[in-house]
Amino acid sequence: MTVAVKQRVKVANQKRIAEGIYSIWLLAPEIAGAAMPGQFISLYSRDGSRLLPRPISICEIDRIHGRIRLVYRVAGKGTLEFSKLKENDSLEVMGPIGNGFTLEGKKAILIGGGIGIPPMLELAKQLTIPKVMVLGYRDITFLEDEFSAFGDVFVSTEDGSRGTKGNVLDAIRENGIEADIIFACGPTPMLRGIKAYAAEKGIVAQLSLEERMACGVGACLGCVCKSKETDHHTNVKNKRVCKDGPVFYAEEVEL
Repeated sequence: MTVAVKQRVKVANQKRIAEGIYSIWLLAPEIAGAAMPGQFISLYSRDGSRLLPRPISICEIDRIHGRIRLVYRVAGKGTLEFSKLKENDSLEVMGPIGNGFTLEGKKAILIGGGIGIPPMLELAKQLTIPKVMVLGYRDITFLEDEFSAFGDVFVSTEDGSRGTKGNVLDAIRENGIEADIIFACGPTPMLRGIKAYAAEKGIVAQLSLEERMACGVGACLGCVCKSKETDHHTNVKNKRVCKDGPVFYAEEVEL
């Protein structure tokens, strides 16, 4: 398992790509060299009153130039602070953290919902099997064009302003999309639906869970999810999303 390292890194560049959505590239050669699709890093605030780091999924890995890309939504004071960072600014980070996706299957559906869309981009780059991307938005879309370089992209929006009106499963059914494996990241209700759909169709699903985290390294048990098997660390039926995940096979977890 990769050992997460806390270090100070520099900002290569940052820009806003949609309302409230920012893309930042960090110069982090050690992290870029070790990271895998589905892992995340923790970002530390400069404000001493905000002790806990903010976990953000890795969107892209550029090993040649030693960079990683994060795409995140401004959701509070911590991410608002990060959105003001500029080229050559520095910040403390720790990573890469967690277990990422296992690259397998013969034909895949990659599903991202909301801010669960960014971590699917690096997976789309590294997954060499035929694949289709299904992206679910509330209304404002982002990264859609970048995914199109790796296969067909289908979109769902809650208001019907783009693609299928409804959710990602509505888009899959409407377009008759089939595969033998699903990779997904997004809010729990979406993942719950995907787990049921995968079970119904008899296909494998790897799910990346979104969860509020405190320590980010598995010590505090603040981000546990229910599991089918007893966890050796706690001796109860749960798993730590930061340490044991964030990616799990659908049958491993209760949603």
